Amino acid sequence: MAEKTILRALKGEVLPTPPIWMMRQAGRYLPEYKATRAQAGDFLSLCYNPELAAEVTLQPIRRYGFDAAILFADILLLPQALGADLWFVTGEGPRLSTITRQSEFDALKPASDVHETLSPIYETVKILKRELPAETTLIGFAGAPWTVATYMIAGRGTKDQGPAHALKAENRALFEAILERLTEGTIEYLSKQIEAGAEVVKLFDSWAGSLKGEDFDRYALAPAKRIITELKARHPGIPVIAFPREAGEKYVGFAKATGADCVALDNSVAPEWAAANVQVDGCVQGNLASSHMVTGGEALVRETREIVQAFSKGPHIFNLGHGITPDADPENVQLMIDTVRGGA
Repeated sequence: MAEKTILRALKGEVLPTPPIWMMRQAGRYLPEYKATRAQAGDFLSLCYNPELAAEVTLQPIRRYGFDAAILFADILLLPQALGADLWFVTGEGPRLSTITRQSEFDALKPASDVHETLSPIYETVKILKRELPAETTLIGFAGAPWTVATYMIAGRGTKDQGPAHALKAENRALFEAILERLTEGTIEYLSKQIEAGAEVVKLFDSWAGSLKGEDFDRYALAPAKRIITELKARHPGIPVIAFPREAGEKYVGFAKATGADCVALDNSVAPEWAAANVQVDGCVQGNLASSHMVTGGEALVRETREIVQAFSKGPHIFNLGHGITPDADPENVQLMIDTVRGGA
């Protein structure tokens, strides 16, 4: 059988039609997801139920035939596995017990102890490896240390990541110790996902853009490089997608500096600029605005075609610039796929 399209793109092959998947493709915009989540009871119960987590991962593959499935989980499962308390407030999102003092950090588990909590996630990967169509690539993932640290320090998502920046300024030793523990934990977590059957892993640094200058290099780029280097040492040939969201000019050279096989782009950068400055180093992923999944119409078709065209001379995986939102119309997802694949 011919190699899967996403794996070919990640190796640098230029394909006539870019492979396509979508961040948060298993989610609240799909009625079948809502039904399965109701069956699970709550979000965390869904994450930790291998059969149901596999089911919601498979739903968008059945409906749309995406070229990849991404494991259904959450970036905050790792801090929970390290010993932080995690719960979700309906309509508001995640809450974590905070780590802002040395004593709170000292109470965390070592990175090698995360697997007991996370074993259901690895079981989900094993189920998906069996159940996915032969042509569909299985992507595992984790949050990048900086992004996960912002939640651990603030206890919740914040607009400006202010609490994490404040701790970095006030107690850099503690801040760096948190990042170090998360870096070690992420290597362990992703390594087990790969052992269970993930063919590609992705590192989500959703708040990378709030790190500037040397801080970006030290706390976004350097941890990504360390994680990727270690994963490739343990699992030769494993492809890694890195997503330092809103990195702007810092997208340039990120793949070479970290060893990532692909850089995922948000929609704040123009595809033409990214083709000239980022894609020159290898595969890029992106970068349609997720708002088009809500509004649809001619603008969706036009911008989808423009992105495909802009990246057509190099390796490209089509995706959104951020995750699909709960208010998206499933019909618009189909329109995007048909446009990429030449049917619209």
